[in-house]
Amino acid sequence: MEAAGRDVVVVAASAGGVEPLRLLLSELPPDLPAAVLVVLHVSPQGSSVLASILDRAGPLKAAPAEDREAMRPGRVYVARPDFHLLLDKGLVRLSRGPRHNGHRPAADPLFMSAALDAGARVSAVVLSGTLDDGARGCEAIDRHGGAVAVQDPTECAFPGMPEAAMSAVPTARALPVRQLARWILEQSRTPLSTEDQVDDNEMEREIEQFLREAPALGEPEGELIAFSCPECNGPIYEQRSTTTARYVCRVGHAWSRDSMMNAQSDAVERALWVAIQRLEERLRVLERMRRSAAERGQELSLRYFGEEEERTSEALNTIRMLQSRIGGNSDTLLAD
Repeated sequence: MEAAGRDVVVVAASAGGVEPLRLLLSELPPDLPAAVLVVLHVSPQGSSVLASILDRAGPLKAAPAEDREAMRPGRVYVARPDFHLLLDKGLVRLSRGPRHNGHRPAADPLFMSAALDAGARVSAVVLSGTLDDGARGCEAIDRHGGAVAVQDPTECAFPGMPEAAMSAVPTARALPVRQLARWILEQSRTPLSTEDQVDDNEMEREIEQFLREAPALGEPEGELIAFSCPECNGPIYEQRSTTTARYVCRVGHAWSRDSMMNAQSDAVERALWVAIQRLEERLRVLERMRRSAAERGQELSLRYFGEEEERTSEALNTIRMLQSRIGGNSDTLLAD
């Protein structure tokens, strides 16, 4: 079979991505023969105004996505805060399934569901953002015959996501945003073959989890390893592909290498702050007891509380030093 062109466009962005998104949509024509689905990492508590910003950016109508809404060409469907945006049987779907790479909405679920549902008819675009959400989804789109392009990393405020996508799909195009708009238009108007079908049972099961009303716990594919999930503290399974490693828990939270490192660093930092708070409280208690012993002339108690205060102060300084370094060490690892 032959399609008139790639009529599904999936776009992902994170830090520094709002302006590139606005510019990208401002360059697309009103008669674009494709639907555009957009994910931007936003706070789950926030009321995102992204849809209204994008609606004013250009001629295409942009609005927050509605569950089970039929896709139409020339429309922009924007992920809602705290909901994954998916594609299933030609319908837009919303899901409060497990976070991926610490985000909901996240790029990977959208890209993976689009690859399964539309195959070679998908064009994927990754804009400015940190870490590597979207890389696995780009790999899936490429494997199913779709096309991948990224914002030129030299143009990005934060090049992490585009660089990760290029690492996962070496054939991905790296273009300035205005040229990305022309690339999308070309992809939408270039006939392509859709005969080849790719079996991807593991990914199908994963997307089905998002579409269930009540996702069920199950044993993920992969090797059980001695990690715990930063989200729920459950056991983690490592899944390896030819280019990446991925970490999934029984609940369904999924992490790339970079997002796992980042989340673990956050968890360690939180634990260190709790330890700092407890040690500071202990110092105040010991200081109070030492003063009381001095007032009463209790020499043995005074010496004991003084020694304990000194040891506690040393421990506090050590943990403060670790806390100040943990972020810097993770950044170094993520840059490798």
